[in-house]
Amino acid sequence: MSHSTEPILQIQNLQVEFHTDSGVVRAVNGVSFDLYPGETLGIVGESGSGKSVTNLSLMGLIPQPPGKIAGGKVLYNGQNLLELNQRQWQQVRGKKIAMIFQDPMTALNPFLTVEEQLIEVTMLHMQLNRAQATEHAIEILRKVGIPGAEKRIRDYPHQFSGGMRQRVMIAMAISCQPDILIADEPTTALDVTIQAQILELMKSMQEEFGTAIIFITHDLGVVASICDRVMVMYAGRKVEQSTTREIFRQPRHPYTVGLLNSAPRWDQGEDDLQAIDGQPPDLLNLPLGCSFNPRCQFVQDSCLQDTPPLVALEGETPHQHACLQDITQTEEDHSS
Repeated sequence: MSHSTEPILQIQNLQVEFHTDSGVVRAVNGVSFDLYPGETLGIVGESGSGKSVTNLSLMGLIPQPPGKIAGGKVLYNGQNLLELNQRQWQQVRGKKIAMIFQDPMTALNPFLTVEEQLIEVTMLHMQLNRAQATEHAIEILRKVGIPGAEKRIRDYPHQFSGGMRQRVMIAMAISCQPDILIADEPTTALDVTIQAQILELMKSMQEEFGTAIIFITHDLGVVASICDRVMVMYAGRKVEQSTTREIFRQPRHPYTVGLLNSAPRWDQGEDDLQAIDGQPPDLLNLPLGCSFNPRCQFVQDSCLQDTPPLVALEGETPHQHACLQDITQTEEDHSS
């Protein structure tokens, strides 16, 4: 897929911290990436790696306090969103950047009908009157595959199944045809049939509107099918980024290798799955050196002292990784 040469979104050295009774948690620690019009960027990593906090920052939704954006820039078409006040943010959220939240049952207001929740955003951003907004909402619900949309629009969230609630969330997110759509695990807890339908819906929406998508997920199968590039996060940092093809073909960070080895594949049995040893780190007490070193099968003495910088590999495909070891060579040594 070809994309514009100019990024629509640039994240530069983003730092987000939370002040707790136990100390300061650096949930996002110096993350940078670009997003281009019409592309899908996948962000993967275990729970607590900083995926969702990164993207809540892009929406101006970090609760302050206890949260604080301690540094960095979020440039949307050159404008630093972190400098906006709340009134200015309201002009961006939903209209320019929209988000499909992870749990539609908690994201949707149980006391309001789907109609009330859908028309609010279009009346605000598209200056539609109530009748126009209702007609637009029915059309969007049809587009996301909800049967009998003209009747279902008057229902409450609890009257929809999990898959249908997720479709309502997607309808709400795409109502104003945003430039950027952030999808925070939109297919979690859905059966595979509904999951496939939702992924197909997002692809068709992207083709129709040219939307750039940030796709947050644990599911590497979904990443392989929908994402153009992948960013891997661990302990609040970006540890690897490249095209999806390159990440799956030759990962350069031991954590990425671990994620790929622990994902089920159609050509392997259950016995071939390899779990990553240990637990995700405590962000209040990160180990010296590389944060992944207690769990890494390729660890060397240098990994216990030095924090690996993010370096770009030379070659046709941009490939960044933060590892002091050449694990491709190490893997060859292990196999010989």
